[in-house]
Amino acid sequence: MDEKSQAREVLKSLAEDVAEAASYLRELGVDGLEGLTPSAAEPRTPAREERTAPKPHTLSPALKRHASVERPATPPKPSPPQFPQANKAGEPPPTLYQTAMPKKPVRKPSPDPPAPRETLFGDITPKDELSLGQPGETFEDIRADIGECVRCPLHQGRTKIVHTEGDPKARLLFVGEAPGADEDATGRPFVGRAGQLLNKIIEAIGLKREDVLIGNVNRCRPPGNRTPTTEEARTCKPFLLREINIARPDVIVVLGNTAMKNLLDTKEGITRLRGEFQDYKGIKVMPTFHPAYLLRDPSKKREVWDDMKKVRDYLNSTKK
Repeated sequence: MDEKSQAREVLKSLAEDVAEAASYLRELGVDGLEGLTPSAAEPRTPAREERTAPKPHTLSPALKRHASVERPATPPKPSPPQFPQANKAGEPPPTLYQTAMPKKPVRKPSPDPPAPRETLFGDITPKDELSLGQPGETFEDIRADIGECVRCPLHQGRTKIVHTEGDPKARLLFVGEAPGADEDATGRPFVGRAGQLLNKIIEAIGLKREDVLIGNVNRCRPPGNRTPTTEEARTCKPFLLREINIARPDVIVVLGNTAMKNLLDTKEGITRLRGEFQDYKGIKVMPTFHPAYLLRDPSKKREVWDDMKKVRDYLNSTKK
């Protein structure tokens, strides 16, 4: 391998380490690195430090000489495709994925959002009247209100809207953060590798996927699987609350730090609250790690299993 190839491999490996460390910190509830000192950080075990520390990389003298040599300018990378903005009427613009979009009615947001309304889950500030529930509504009514949603920028790059699925009368609801690539392509929640692991978790407590409800705070995939912004989550959250109001599950399992913070409206991190039931307007909420996080750190499966046993025992003890 020549020096240029070796340098590229070193840089690629460093980039992967940085991305993995950032993802690990995000799951632990660290939103930024500013002000993170040893005294403010969570105590970590030697095993975790060994697992998350980036791999050391050293450059050979030849590579150091190569890095100091001025390199010729490289041709600019081609610009990514630009998605057109929504027009003044609020209708969705044509996108690269238009041929794959499901044919549903476009529900246009009202120009003047209504005032916050007291709901079963406290005050919410809806984007428009369609985000507010009505007595006696169904899951189908909510989907009709969502339509081909253009309420936030996430609609510009999605392939399909990913709705909550499962038994509307289920006693157990799983809530994640937002769809990933597999979910965006199929229009179904938790169908990728993380979804397959979630299926095993559900089966481990004596249930099947069709016995529960599974959904996300946001129904459209954020670009590059980034965390949904506060405004994006606030726009989509009322539809999830309406579904919870219909289903009235006995337990909600929030998967991961972002879903937990959005549903419980808390600033606490997942490591502090996981494993203990939270009371949310009379509904038990169990925060635990996201299955995608378990794929990155399998050692956390034991903690999730302990959390799910508490959920199973509670459901069995309150069975009607």
